[in-house]
Amino acid sequence: MDCIKTDIGVKISGVKDLDLAQTLDCGQSFRWVENDSGFYGIAFEREVVMRLEGTDLYIDNCDEKDFEIIWKDYLDLNLDYGKIRKELSELHPILKEAGEYASGIRILRQEPWEALCTFIISQNNNIKRIKGIVARLCESFGDRVGSGYSFPTAERLAELTPDDLAPLRAGFRNKYIIDAARKVAGGEVNLEKCRALPYDEARSELMKIKGVGVKVADCALLFGLHRIEAFPVDVWMKRALEKLFPDMTPSDFGEYAGIAQQYIFHYSRMHPELFN
Repeated sequence: MDCIKTDIGVKISGVKDLDLAQTLDCGQSFRWVENDSGFYGIAFEREVVMRLEGTDLYIDNCDEKDFEIIWKDYLDLNLDYGKIRKELSELHPILKEAGEYASGIRILRQEPWEALCTFIISQNNNIKRIKGIVARLCESFGDRVGSGYSFPTAERLAELTPDDLAPLRAGFRNKYIIDAARKVAGGEVNLEKCRALPYDEARSELMKIKGVGVKVADCALLFGLHRIEAFPVDVWMKRALEKLFPDMTPSDFGEYAGIAQQYIFHYSRMHPELFN
């Protein structure tokens, strides 16, 4: 990949295995909005617009340094997804089909606290409503970044009470958000430590937080800490496994289970006729 400066940002040529819609709007992150210019979003206190033309990725409001230290990692561009997809394809013919269909999905390397908090919000919720709650959370308690707002830190939210979050209209999740913020800000839950802990221990660390069960912990580990062995199972994924992979369990998908999960999730969501 080559990164060169443009009048309004940077252009990265030679990008493979990336579809911005599949990656940014598939339920990994809830802060990206597609408009006429591309995908607008804020991460790591940077506001950018991304668009893809063939194998050329354009990131507006970005320089070469920010691409190297933020966005290359955020989009996981250093990982060879073509090679991984080939390995996964050998596990099952339907996974091969799903991988080909969702070949542009990459696992975002999000800020760990943001991923944990947004997946707490995601419980028993739909993507449109999650995005609304997350937007109100940022507008209410984040800092101004360009035309939008940063994601509020755990330290900022730890100063609040569940009642302070009432304007978010997040309901029962308010108390879970505050408990998570206080435990992360106070050091009782160490997110960075979860990058290297044995997987079950990392999951247990996150489950110290009220309202964080196995599925939310797995999502936080996969999308916030890049534990790509994670395989979150919700009602939809349970149904997909039972229908499409009846003889397999999450552990059967191996070290790249999280990538397989995203292929299966997107493929299943876009092919509802498979479940009739």
